[in-house]
Amino acid sequence: MPGRALWTGIVTFGLVSIPIKLYTATESKSVSFNQIHGKCKTKIQERRWCPHCERMVEWEEIEKGFEYAKGEFIPITKEDLESIPLPSKNTIAVQSFVKISEIDPVYFEKSYYVEPEENALRPFALFLQTLIDKDMVGIGSFTIRTKERLCCLRPVGGTLLIDTLLYPDEIKVDLNAKVPAAKLSLQEKKMAASLVDMMAQPFDPENFKDHYREALEKLIEAKLEGVEIEKPTPGKAGTTDLMESLRRSLGVIEGGKKAGTAAKVSGRKVASERHVRLVKSEEKSKKGAKSKKAKSRKAG
Repeated sequence: MPGRALWTGIVTFGLVSIPIKLYTATESKSVSFNQIHGKCKTKIQERRWCPHCERMVEWEEIEKGFEYAKGEFIPITKEDLESIPLPSKNTIAVQSFVKISEIDPVYFEKSYYVEPEENALRPFALFLQTLIDKDMVGIGSFTIRTKERLCCLRPVGGTLLIDTLLYPDEIKVDLNAKVPAAKLSLQEKKMAASLVDMMAQPFDPENFKDHYREALEKLIEAKLEGVEIEKPTPGKAGTTDLMESLRRSLGVIEGGKKAGTAAKVSGRKVASERHVRLVKSEEKSKKGAKSKKAKSRKAG
């Protein structure tokens, strides 16, 4: 069951309204740390101190404030924020439909998934199926956590995801930058293309792991058990010769493929040999059983 909805409102396209709830689609699996005092290993407490009143401040005394001049603040209350006249506070109005290939991945910020209200299953299914059939995504905006966010509504199987998108002035990289003017030989280009072809494969996220997190968890476990961890040997520096690096890379990939093929062949050979031994053993057992029956008949 999903947890508490982060946002509740309506998705509209044309005059069709779909009441929905929004939930976080992802979560971080990183190992978290606490700050401790190095001397006694005690967890550090963070306290809220007001330098003007020279005393500790409790959470219920804290308000939001905007610094309009150095050291000068104007308070902004929850009521102030709720009074902002924005339709996107409760509605995601789809403004257009585009191909997802038109949106550079750098614009994607965070993903949420949609659950329709019970009375909105038909319009929700219609919207989702139409996006799938037309191979398009919807573009709209909605307000969440004190910010109006541009968003993309896209189908993933039977789920409707809403991805928040960054605005153009939030992108720091130049998306129109040209390729550096470097002299590249035809041979280098061919070898680089061959390397890409040899390494090309369908993307399967299950093939990738967070090796740093695994190593960190092993380190913590080892420290708890009082076991020393072997330090990894530093890797050798690569050659600065581009052509030589390409040759070596192709050799490594080719060698890995041959080793993989050999392993498969060897595995099939071992399995075949086991099958032959099993068949021979079964035949031998059958012959022995027949021989025993024949002897028992003669004796009878």
